[in-house]
Amino acid sequence: MQTASDEQQSSLTAALRLDLTRASYGVETLGRLWGDEADAALHRAQRVPAIRALRAHPVVPASTLATAFVLGLPVPRTDLAAALPRLGVDGAVALGLVEAGETVVRPLLDLRPYSFVDAQGVGSWWIASDLGELSTGGALREDHVLGVGGASMTLSGLMIGAPVDRALDLGTGCGIQAMHAARHAGLVVATDISRRALDIARLNAQLNGIENIRFRLGSLFEPVAGETFGHIVSNPPFVITPRGGDVPSYDYRDGGLVGDALVASVISGLSDHLEPGGIAQLLGNWEYRATADGLDRVAGWTDGTGLDAWVVERERQDPALYSETWIRDGGTRPGGEFDRLYGAWLDDFEARGVTGVGFGYLTLRKPRGTVALRRFERLDGPIGSGLGPHLEASIAAHDRQAALTDEGLGRGVLTVAGDVTEERHYWPGAEDPTVMVLHQGGGFGRSISLDTGLAALVGACDGELSLRAIVAAIAQLLEVDEAALSSELLPRVRELLVAGILTF
Repeated sequence: MQTASDEQQSSLTAALRLDLTRASYGVETLGRLWGDEADAALHRAQRVPAIRALRAHPVVPASTLATAFVLGLPVPRTDLAAALPRLGVDGAVALGLVEAGETVVRPLLDLRPYSFVDAQGVGSWWIASDLGELSTGGALREDHVLGVGGASMTLSGLMIGAPVDRALDLGTGCGIQAMHAARHAGLVVATDISRRALDIARLNAQLNGIENIRFRLGSLFEPVAGETFGHIVSNPPFVITPRGGDVPSYDYRDGGLVGDALVASVISGLSDHLEPGGIAQLLGNWEYRATADGLDRVAGWTDGTGLDAWVVERERQDPALYSETWIRDGGTRPGGEFDRLYGAWLDDFEARGVTGVGFGYLTLRKPRGTVALRRFERLDGPIGSGLGPHLEASIAAHDRQAALTDEGLGRGVLTVAGDVTEERHYWPGAEDPTVMVLHQGGGFGRSISLDTGLAALVGACDGELSLRAIVAAIAQLLEVDEAALSSELLPRVRELLVAGILTF
């Protein structure tokens, strides 16, 4: 990537920002240009429908920019000059966006609009990254800087947006998590082992007018030795990659350690860099072995750290599927080289006794008080976007209910969350249901099976009666011992509070 001086780059990115704004280069504009079908095809890494759609329309600045920087195709120099009148073709060359001939300009970077909703509201940016295999037509370079993909959108959606003085983005890549963190942190420190990644991340911050990010070169926590933060986020290079066998080592996904040791290493370093009450959020992979459950393995990594932990496993893949997924991700297509790499990955898993790989979300906290949070669960059903506010509310609910004795909880007045519905199934002609299930519309989309007592309790939580009064009434109705019923229901109420089914 060609880089300009700091002063020159600031001036050039300001000009580029004005040009992109003038061209209405946004997600909605591109959707109108090539339509829903072509947009869906692009998400499947197929650009032909979008190319055909753009050819059917007159050339406008947005279509020129999309052709070059989303589809990765050369465009006439005159068209790019018209699309970027303030920056100019020479300015685009100076920023490392393109290489220019006398008549044709070829893109060197991907530059596309990105829109989102987070705890601070609706937003939109332009994000630069390296061209993907759709544009290059081959395997990625090992220092490839990834753009906004599924994993990065997952992490940004999980991000808790509570205000903090200082945040850390560990392994920033193109800078997307640092930019999100900058919306709720006074200062963000963004680190990466790749100088190229930091150059692109710095370009993205400048292009979008974000001034409270500081970029530092180095591995993991080395650039922030002795510093603490209120929030740490990381989409670390967690992909389990064979060591040896001439397997490509991509900066954006491979931390250079054996197996899942990179995620374990990140967890071990968090306590020294979190303020009391500070929260860390990251994505990760963990191995299943013949004698070890994956979530138990993660729980072992957190033991002795002094950190609270809430880990959600979203998916588990067998070694073959995992290998195929990440070989394809590197741009290697089926054939001899694909087969060679496939063998190397399977050999590595077999040698270490790996039977599967889990993927999920990790939320860790440095406790401020004595209430401990330890949850390790599998939730593989469909979920919505924007889990950050739900996680924040769930952690607060956990702390509040955990601090209450059963007597104190019984005095509470609870309500059913507004996104909760109840499903009942009956045998034909039966008066009583055979199956009752609560469904959560938001959050993690949990489904909770009910028995008669819990169904009656949830149905009565309308903000009027105390929990103790509701349990007493149910005990009388069912003709059971009130103390025994309370002992049975209160632990389940605590779980429903943490899950966000019931609220204080």
